[in-house]
Amino acid sequence: MPSPPILVLTGASGVGKTTLLRALAARELPDVACYHFDSIGVPSTEEMTATFGSPEAWQVKMTNAWIARLAGNTTDSRIAVLEGQIRPSVVRDAFLRAGVRSGQIVLLDCEPVVREKRLRGSRQQPDLASADMAAWAAYLRGQADAMDLPILDTTSATPDVLVDRLLRHVRALTAS
Repeated sequence: MPSPPILVLTGASGVGKTTLLRALAARELPDVACYHFDSIGVPSTEEMTATFGSPEAWQVKMTNAWIARLAGNTTDSRIAVLEGQIRPSVVRDAFLRAGVRSGQIVLLDCEPVVREKRLRGSRQQPDLASADMAAWAAYLRGQADAMDLPILDTTSATPDVLVDRLLRHVRALTAS
């Protein structure tokens, strides 16, 4: 039996991944199941390095585990939507490894000043409004551009508008 379709939402902190996934889940669509990557628990950088060799190696291992779990859930025909700060290239490789035939990656992105305002304001995580996070956002955007991935700009759109845009990708996956 083929694996269910999987849609992965990625992006830097503050672009709206969790907000968008919560808004999607609130619609209670019978054919969509929503998952948060970080629900598995995120160890400290030190723990990632001690156990896996590096934070990047931890991310690869956990991404493979998530995608394998979602792909192996053949009794659930709903599309799985997973959000997290995941490298698109790692997701693509995990799709291949798990035999996912119907998978897509969508980058959420926004203007840097908006992302930083969210992190300093409503998110109350000013430590994430950093040069490192700006570099991570630029890296993810570069990967999305290089892989020709769809990008949802969350700079000024409301969560409802963004869910409608995201649902176009969901419906395209379920139609394929």
